[in-house]
Amino acid sequence: MKKIFILTGEPSGDKLASKVIFKLKKNDPNIEYSCVGGTHLNSLGIKSIFDLKEITYIGFTSVLLNIFKIKNKINKTVEEIIRFNPDVLFSVDSPDFTLRVAEKVKKLNNKIQTVHYVAPQVWVWREGRVKKFKKFLDHILLLFDFEKKYFDKESIPNTFVGHPLLEQESKNKIDLSSIISNEKKIISLFPGSRSSEVDLLLPILIDFINMMNKKFNNFTFVLHVTDENKNSIIDKVKNINLENIEVISDENIKKQILNKSIFAVSKSGTISLEICNAKVPSIIIYKMNFLNFLIVKLLVKIKFANIINIINNKEIIPELIQNECNAKEIYNSVIYFLKNPDLMKKQIRDCEETLTKIRSKSSSSDEAASVLTKFLIS
Repeated sequence: MKKIFILTGEPSGDKLASKVIFKLKKNDPNIEYSCVGGTHLNSLGIKSIFDLKEITYIGFTSVLLNIFKIKNKINKTVEEIIRFNPDVLFSVDSPDFTLRVAEKVKKLNNKIQTVHYVAPQVWVWREGRVKKFKKFLDHILLLFDFEKKYFDKESIPNTFVGHPLLEQESKNKIDLSSIISNEKKIISLFPGSRSSEVDLLLPILIDFINMMNKKFNNFTFVLHVTDENKNSIIDKVKNINLENIEVISDENIKKQILNKSIFAVSKSGTISLEICNAKVPSIIIYKMNFLNFLIVKLLVKIKFANIINIINNKEIIPELIQNECNAKEIYNSVIYFLKNPDLMKKQIRDCEETLTKIRSKSSSSDEAASVLTKFLIS
């Protein structure tokens, strides 16, 4: 029986990986799996060797503060992979964790084929890393076509598969009447998947809701969260006297609520693509501690945080970063859009044009699964 070890580092990677593995399991049920993953891979019957929360860190300072813990997890993961002895190590995103593991595994067992999904953003910073990847990666699956030139230059085998979050899924519709009142308009809020993101952004979003409630009474605010952080977020909001706020983690319900939303406020990240794909106008927010922000400012070589803006090299979706990421600025931006429907329509139109450039010709997860299959039979 062929074996695959799936290696993720945070909930978004767990979600991306699960879409590919779902297709692979359907095409070939006779594959044995093990993983470092979360609820999405677990729902496919693949148990993680430890809780994903144990390695989900963000920012340079939090990595430094947890450096020994991270090193221990890297070494433990490498040991488990070598013991499992897979035909393919399928690493997904989170390069500071997954690629360190992949490099160590390759040194210990060169026969294990390494396929990495979601190329490290060398177009943002540290382009020189590409030379190093050549030593231990057998193939890279790219979400964006413009990334090919960076890996072609070093003759690293790669395939543009497009972004799986842009795939249309047909799931059974759920009656949302018990969750959302039809009388109120929905504004979807995305505070992030990492606890460090939520700790910074959730209080700001709650202040924003309070500001909105002082002026309006016709909105319901839905916090889209992961299964991993749902309970902690519920604990944080239940003591706040807000009757028009809901916390949702179920993927199918989240997708339907997003489709019914009139606007979204989202932390910077891949979720923005889902929002654009749902044709919902939005703004992007992000904040980190001051030291991390200074380090990022020194290292990155792009002007924007959001991929839609990066591809267009201009601000299609407004970004409220760092000092601008506060309740008042969010409130002013949301109100400005809501009062200008033509502006919302233009953003949706511009985003749709951009998405056509990053959709795969077929199915992203099908193409990724096809690459993995080739490695299994080679």
